[in-house]
Amino acid sequence: MQDAYIVDAIRTPFGKRDGSFRDTHPQDLAAAPLNALERRNGFSGPDDIEDVVYGCVTPTDEQANNIARLAPMVAGWGDDVPGVQLDRMCGSGQQAVNFAAGQVRAGFHDVLVAGGVEHMTRVPMGSAGSSITDTYFEHFDELTTQGEGAERIAANGGFTRDDLDGIAVDSQHRWGDAAKSGKYDEQVVPVEVELDGEHVVVEEDEHPRPETDTETLGGIPLAFREEGNGVIHAGNSSGIVDGSAATLVASGDACEEHGWEPKARIVDTHVVGVDPVTMLRGPIPATNELLEQNDLTVDDIDRFEVNEAFASVVAAWLEETGADWDRTNVWGGAIAHGHPLGATGAALLGKLPYQLEECDGKYGISTMCIGFGQGIATLVERV
Repeated sequence: MQDAYIVDAIRTPFGKRDGSFRDTHPQDLAAAPLNALERRNGFSGPDDIEDVVYGCVTPTDEQANNIARLAPMVAGWGDDVPGVQLDRMCGSGQQAVNFAAGQVRAGFHDVLVAGGVEHMTRVPMGSAGSSITDTYFEHFDELTTQGEGAERIAANGGFTRDDLDGIAVDSQHRWGDAAKSGKYDEQVVPVEVELDGEHVVVEEDEHPRPETDTETLGGIPLAFREEGNGVIHAGNSSGIVDGSAATLVASGDACEEHGWEPKARIVDTHVVGVDPVTMLRGPIPATNELLEQNDLTVDDIDRFEVNEAFASVVAAWLEETGADWDRTNVWGGAIAHGHPLGATGAALLGKLPYQLEECDGKYGISTMCIGFGQGIATLVERV
C-alpha cells in the first residue's frame, strides 16, 4: 500500500452572508482554489489531475449538476478532468479528502484534488428540502435540530452559558492573533470577484469579530430555546458564510515525479455513527477510536482541529477526550471564521500541516460533528 500525502492545502477567504461573494456563482467560488493550486504547484489540470472530489451539502439550484465536475471546467481545465460531488453533511469536505487519500493508498490514483464548496448566501442551508419519512419514526422516537442537539449536549455536560461564551471569545481572539501575525497568509488565497459591477479582491475572512468579549456575547438572545432555558446563541455557534477549500493529494511516486515536497502524510481516517437525537457527539468516539487504532493517546497529538459547530460540541469533546484546549483550534475556529458546510472539513484539515510546521509538531487530528449523528476524524503526520 502506498502512502497518501497532502502536497498543498488552500482555501478562499470565507465571505460573510450577503458579503463580498454575494454576486459570485458557486461554480466560480468552487473553481478558485483549483486555480490557486495549479499556480502554486505547477501542474497542468488536464494532464496531471485524475479526479476532483468535492463536498457540497446543498447540491441544488446553483450548486446542482455535480459541482465537482463543473468546477474544474470553470477553472479552465477542459473536459478531461472528471469530478464527483459527495454529501456527508458537515463532514463533506473532510470526507472528500479522506476518500481521495483512500484512492491513493489503494493505488487506484496518484494525483487528486479534494475539498468542498458551500455558498450559503445564494443556496441557503436547508433549501434542498427534507427526506424524512414515517418509517424513520419506527426506529427513532424524536427528530431534533442540530441546535437542540447542542443544547442537550450542554445540559448533559453541565456547561453554562459562560463556559461556552468563553470558548467563543477564545476562538475570536485566536483567529485575530493568527490573522494579524500572518498565520493564514499561505493557506488563504485572495479571490478576485465582481461585486456590484466592480472588480474587488477578497483577501480575508469577513465573519470574525476579534474584539468580541463575554459582555458583548451576554446580550445576544438564545437561538433555539426561550430565554432562561438554554445556552446556545449566534455568538457561540458557527457562522453562516460562503467559501471553498481544496487540497492536492498525491502518492509518494507522484511527489517525486513532480518535484513536490509534501506537507503531511494522511495516516488514517475514521467515521462513526452516534445517537441521532443529540447527534453532535460524533467527534468524541471518532477521535478516541482513531487514536486507539493507531496506538496513540491525546498527549501524542500536537494539534487538534475540532469544528466549532457549537461551543458545547467542543466543550464536551475536550472533557471526554481529555485533550488540551491550548493545542486545540489554536488559530480560531468556525465560531470566528465561519462554517461553509461542504468546505469546512477540507479547510480545517488543511490548517493542520501549517500548524504542525509552526510548532515543530508531528501529529495532528481534525474531527467534526455531523447531522443525524455521525463523526469523522483524520490523523496526519508532518513530513
